[in-house]
Amino acid sequence: IVGLSNWWCSVYHLSDEQKAYLEAMSEAKTWEKFSIADAKSLQSPTKGFLCPISANVYGIDFLKFTIRDHTTNKIIFEVAKPKEMPKLPKGFDMDNLRRIEYKFPRSFLECSTIATSLIFQVGAKPVNKFVMVERHYFKGKLIKSWDFTVGFCVPNSTNSWEAMYMLPKMDKEQIDEIASNQYPSESDSFYFVDGKLVMHNKAKYIYTKD
Repeated sequence: IVGLSNWWCSVYHLSDEQKAYLEAMSEAKTWEKFSIADAKSLQSPTKGFLCPISANVYGIDFLKFTIRDHTTNKIIFEVAKPKEMPKLPKGFDMDNLRRIEYKFPRSFLECSTIATSLIFQVGAKPVNKFVMVERHYFKGKLIKSWDFTVGFCVPNSTNSWEAMYMLPKMDKEQIDEIASNQYPSESDSFYFVDGKLVMHNKAKYIYTKD
């Protein structure tokens, strides 16, 4: 999931086994070789971003993002890119533009299905086989994963991406634990064009009382 405000940086506490896996993957693969299958195999959050911002050679730019409860059609979250971007301070870490902190009501965790709508534009190059892989984690371990595909985007076009998420059913104890915000709830979102990683975003999730 992507957004445009309240950027966040995290510190991950990984087991020795998880560290060994990530180090081995780093040694064996450059980011150019990181595949959709690799993204789907991750069991814990990455320590950092797996590709540079410059990997987005297609000029993919997210303009508006909406999340709503599919059952009630109630909008849970909505953000849009401002018409004029604020001037960034000297020394600004550009990776902060790839991090977001979502704040959701506790009732979000009780939704059975959510719908998302993403409006984005692409640059002068055609975008073929645009794939998004989302890996969601709680307490450093994978709890759910989704992947979606947009077949083709013509150059210099504005496009919409609609997706449906069937959320795993949780009991009250599980919901209470996540909503307590005592443990990290986070995600990695990977974007591929023609099988090549072009974008990697990170998110943290905070839950509030309804």
